[in-house]
Amino acid sequence: MTSDGLVQLKFDAKEYKTNVHPEWCPGCGDFAILKALKNALFEMQYDPKDTILVPGIGCSSKMMSAVGTYGLHTIHGRALPVAAGLKFANHDLNVISFGGDGDMLGIGGNHLLHACRRNVDMILIIPNNQTYGLTTGQASPTSDLGFKTKTSPTGTVDQPLLPALLAVTAGATFVARTTSAKTGHMQEMIEAAFKHKGMAVIEVMQFCITFNKINTPDYYAPRYYDLADDMDYVKDDKDAALVKANQWDDKIPLGIIYQAEKPTFEDGFEQLAGKPLVVKRSSEPRDIQSIYDELK
Repeated sequence: MTSDGLVQLKFDAKEYKTNVHPEWCPGCGDFAILKALKNALFEMQYDPKDTILVPGIGCSSKMMSAVGTYGLHTIHGRALPVAAGLKFANHDLNVISFGGDGDMLGIGGNHLLHACRRNVDMILIIPNNQTYGLTTGQASPTSDLGFKTKTSPTGTVDQPLLPALLAVTAGATFVARTTSAKTGHMQEMIEAAFKHKGMAVIEVMQFCITFNKINTPDYYAPRYYDLADDMDYVKDDKDAALVKANQWDDKIPLGIIYQAEKPTFEDGFEQLAGKPLVVKRSSEPRDIQSIYDELK
């Protein structure tokens, strides 16, 4: 606290920025996500040296280089096991993973399921534009039935996945939906996820203005409603959360769909109690020759 009564901040907003400017299409929703993420990091005063971003491959993954924290750029679909490994090795880290609907629900779908069911204490942001934007507009796992692309000229025949529904079903203990058209709301959801202990999944309805001309902000605006306006909604009621997460088409809820307190994956291992593994040292030297002999 300063002499004039103002709170003294440890980190300035500029510390969460770099000189990198991602090359996205003008008007891309990723710009809004980047802004909300940096603002949330600043508001929460996360220490940049204790924070790491772990993206996969896709348009949204470019934002890692624009945030002034550590980052580890992984391969397509494999961000979550890498992020989980980082958390296990050093559970003092703030681990934030992100990847698009194709990255996380396509090739990375298996990892999403297991990260959720294990309730790993980290955050996953899924920008969902319902198309493969980086590879020029093929249908993704969340594309609407009948969505026409260069590779599905008569319309996709696959039933779309709902990321929020999948996350609740698989066992994530914090699941929220927001939209890149509402930067303030998006930042609010990210900050709420930061405060949660456990697997936090945020679906961001992000708009690909180049390859998805159907699912636009104007298309979704009349369909959205805010769960915060429903005073009777109980966020830790999983049955109610499943109903809300499954709402689509005419009515689409935004906000915290599910939040519950449950033990994290890390809580199940006494080796992770106290100091992180990366700073622990064995008190006694160990002879590992016997292990080698057993493996001969």
